[in-house]
Amino acid sequence: QDIVDAKRQGKLSAVLAIENSDACEGSLNVLRMLHKLGIRSIGLTHNLRSDAADGNLEDRTKGGLTHFGVALVKEMNRLGMIVDISHISERGFYDVLETSTKPLLASHSCCKALCDHPRNLTDEQIKAMAHHGGSIGVTFVPAFVHPTEPNLERVVDHIDHIVHLAGPHFAGLGSDFDGGGTVLKDATVVPQITASLVRRGYHREDIEQILGGNHLRVIKEN
Repeated sequence: QDIVDAKRQGKLSAVLAIENSDACEGSLNVLRMLHKLGIRSIGLTHNLRSDAADGNLEDRTKGGLTHFGVALVKEMNRLGMIVDISHISERGFYDVLETSTKPLLASHSCCKALCDHPRNLTDEQIKAMAHHGGSIGVTFVPAFVHPTEPNLERVVDHIDHIVHLAGPHFAGLGSDFDGGGTVLKDATVVPQITASLVRRGYHREDIEQILGGNHLRVIKEN
């Protein structure tokens, strides 16, 4: 509600999040303290292994959630913290789906069918995210967007792909401006995504969901 109220007042909002659950130091007590400090979302891993799970670059092991990872996801559900599955291994992804009772967020991930990179989601993962009620933030990192021609239209292609697979209620934006998301130079270019969606025939209601409504639903349901 704070986000909705701020929007009506012409103000910006920010949700405090942590990338890599190793910030919890293997302790649910630390997780609870982070929640008290205002953290509302945590990415379980970065590219490598964390206390909670294997990252996307550890795929050789075929490892998923650890015992601590299972406990972490369950406690995050109880506290109302959003579980972010960007960067997690494929096995870990499905472990989280089996464990979480709340919709998940992929805060900054693209589609593997359009760009074959370990950080991107397979069609099966995208459908599973949608079935679970989650939201996928398409990122602006060139290597995740297109191997040779990363540009704004290729970014919108990833949104298109998610919509064609699962419908308009599960795609969103996940810039990763602070992590290499340079396909768009800054947030002032984002309205060009809106213009591209309009040219592609998207309805106003669906565009509003993609531009933030789907992420807000995940926040609310958590």
